[in-house]
Amino acid sequence: MTAEVVLCECFARDGLQHEPDFVPTETKMALVDRFAAIGFPRVEATSYSNPKVVPQFADATDLLRALPRRDGVMYKATCANTHAVQRALADLDAGIGATEVSLLVSASSSHSERNLKRSRDDQWQNIRAMADAARGRFRMVGTISVAFGCPFEGHVDLQQVLRDVGRFRDAGVRLVTLGDTTGMATPETVRALFRAMRNDFQDVTPIAHFHDTRGTGLVNYVAALEAGVTHFDCAMGGVGGHPAKVQYGGGHTGNVCTEDWVALLDAMGVRTGIDLDGMLAAAQECEAVLGRRLHSRVLRSGLNPLRTSLRAA
Repeated sequence: MTAEVVLCECFARDGLQHEPDFVPTETKMALVDRFAAIGFPRVEATSYSNPKVVPQFADATDLLRALPRRDGVMYKATCANTHAVQRALADLDAGIGATEVSLLVSASSSHSERNLKRSRDDQWQNIRAMADAARGRFRMVGTISVAFGCPFEGHVDLQQVLRDVGRFRDAGVRLVTLGDTTGMATPETVRALFRAMRNDFQDVTPIAHFHDTRGTGLVNYVAALEAGVTHFDCAMGGVGGHPAKVQYGGGHTGNVCTEDWVALLDAMGVRTGIDLDGMLAAAQECEAVLGRRLHSRVLRSGLNPLRTSLRAA
């Protein structure tokens, strides 16, 4: 497993959406730029969420206006509906737009109603309208939440998830994220679903977006890597989860921790393009911004001292 991987740093969007205190725009902007500077080729910059629901991103346009751009870096903004895409297009026309937009569906009806306030059928109509508006203007990323299990309905049928991948592809989306939203996946289900997706949709790039709710994030990411996945989402300090005002699960909600995942990949000899010293410094800054110790093991223990010999072996 020596193939290069593409990592998206999600601290500034998915990582902050559950934070009850507003993080100043200039602070978020500086973090996004720092993530790009240390080698992340994709960075979640913001979300065009309804500010009444997710007030953390009421400053989406202001952040994008202030954000310097680095060559080779894709900056993503999340969009939940056509109004959000119209806001993204207005910023793009003003010369300050994102380069990627994320379009969201849920694999279960209950999660769709709770998280998106729409039925699955209504949201798919919404997706088609959003994709038509965004086509040719942004790189589109489809996201399927609760793809490995739903906190309300339990089992999610693999074939239904694959049908959703096909719907995204038919809408012109060529990057599709499978989300383990509340940490229900196992290595076996991860390998099965990603292998099926890669077999059935060879023109679609799969992305893994997992949460470490039950401490299985890293083992499931290794399983995805073994299944041929090269694109992964992660967040500094393992932060993130559902918005503070949209509760749909208990326990730890955070993403797979960036520092721990990058350090493991490095020890395995998998190239990430991330500056490891810069990553640890950025992780410390993220802790300072939130004012508490986060969930990074590597920030506490340091990088694996045997990583050079492990790569050589």
